[in-house]
Parts: sequence; structure tokens; C-alpha cells
Amino acid sequence: MSRELVVTEVGPQALVVDRGRPGWAHIGVAAAGALDGPAHALAQRLVGNDPGAAGLEILLGGLAVRATAATTLALTGPPGGLRIRRPSAGERVVASHQPVHLAAGDVAVVPAPSSGLRGYLAVGGGLVVDALLGSRSADTLSGLGPAPLEVGTRLPLGAPTEVPALGTGAVGVSAVPEAVVVTVHLGPRDDWVDDAAGRLRRGTWTVAPTGDRVGVRLEGPELERSAARRGVELRSEGLVAGAVQVPPDGQPVVFLADHPTTGGYPVVGVVDPAELAVFAQLRPGSSVRFAPVATPVPSPS
Repeated sequence: MSRELVVTEVGPQALVVDRGRPGWAHIGVAAAGALDGPAHALAQRLVGNDPGAAGLEILLGGLAVRATAATTLALTGPPGGLRIRRPSAGERVVASHQPVHLAAGDVAVVPAPSSGLRGYLAVGGGLVVDALLGSRSADTLSGLGPAPLEVGTRLPLGAPTEVPALGTGAVGVSAVPEAVVVTVHLGPRDDWVDDAAGRLRRGTWTVAPTGDRVGVRLEGPELERSAARRGVELRSEGLVAGAVQVPPDGQPVVFLADHPTTGGYPVVGVVDPAELAVFAQLRPGSSVRFAPVATPVPSPS
């Protein structure tokens, strides 16, 4: 029998993700990939996969998958656990952030997290779905990559991997605070807002309920355009993940992995790439503050 995961239940959203497809912005394709990159990479490491292997990004739980052959899973992201259903032995609960061995026929259920938004499920051997432009990631804005999971979706698995010796050190759990302060590198259009650095530093914004993998909308102090820029329109310019764009209503938007590659509203800064992952876990109502700096945005590692 082929090695597969078969989807038996789905929650709000479950997607196939990997590290994304960088390098295609010139043809209008964003990198996409896991929003919480560290959580995705940790899940892959826990089951012995290459960091670039494909896994699942699960929004607010609700996913259940049945293994057709013996395999190993790991769930990372917010703190929590997995429920394992075995036909002959009922259900048991196991902790997240550790390898979990499944027998053929076992069902793994990802419950809704008590904090945070997105969990990451890795499977020994990785998910072997078709790659597009070098990546197996779904892109919710362009529609590229695998479709969101549905009941009955069958996910082929690669060859079994050997679970690494993990030692006794602490395993990282995605931080899911209700309030964050993130570094933002000013520019290229911070001159479109009077004292952009001061306003970003002093303001406190709330995560709106309308965010998704494209971007997080913030509600709070209006970043008004300077008098010299009112009524002036920008030509479309390139956008990157982490760009803090200011639409006409003055309420900033932080773009995430599935962002458009161009936009016509001013970008007053870019969130430091090392801190962007926290936006994958911020629930509506969470508080965001910025720590603006004038240094260039670091290149992705």
C-alpha cells in the first residue's frame, strides 16, 4: 500500500507549505511558504526531514489525517498537543513539539490551540505533492500550488526518515503574546508621513479580524500623509514580505508571505525578517507596537 495521509476532517484552513519559492517576484509571484518559518523548520527537524520538506500549516486546528502506513509526525507552533485515535485502542493525547509514531490506520487530530493561530505538522519523508517553480507551497493570493485541503484529500509521503537524536535541550514553542514590539526598518517612503519614526514609535495598534496570509491589518492611530503628499499618487512599486504599507485611511497593513508583488500606496518601513514570524500567531485584538530604526533591511539568510 502507498504511504499517504488521508484527510478525514478539516478546520478553517489547512495548506501544504514549505520554505516557499523566492526569486520570482519579477514575474509577479511572491515567495509564499510557511508564515511561521521557525515552527515549520522545527517540525521538519523533529521527524528527520530536510528543512525544505513540505508539511502542513493548520489555522485554528480542526484537521484530522489518517496514516495508511506506519510513519512519524510532529506538531509545532503554539503550545498544545495531538489526539491520536487507534481503532483497536481508542484515543490518547500526546504533547506537541516531539516526534509521534503512528501505525497504519491511526488518525491524528489537531485540536484548536488555546493561544496563537497556526500549527505546523511535519511527516516523516515529507509531503510529495507536485512542485511549481521549485516549491510545493500553496499561495492563497495567486492560487499557485496545492489547493487547500478538503475531506478526502490524499497526500503522498516520501520515503521514511530516521528520527534524529534530539537530546535533552529545550524545544522552542512559538511565542504567542497578546502584545508585541517589532523592529521596523524605515523606508523607502517614510517621508510621505510627517515624523514617521516618531509616530510609529509612539503608536499602539490592534490586529484587525480581517487579516490572512496576504497581510495583517492594524487599527489605531492614523498615519496621515504629509501636507506635501496629499492628493499625490505613487506609481506601483515592488513589495516584500514585512512591508508596512499605509493606505489612504492611514491604517497600516503588514504584508506576509502571500503578499502582492507590487503596490501603489507608500511603504513607510519593513518589519525585520527575524521578527516577522510573530504575525503568523497574532490573534485579532492583539497589540502591536513598532521600534523604528534607520538601518537597511537585512538580507534573508
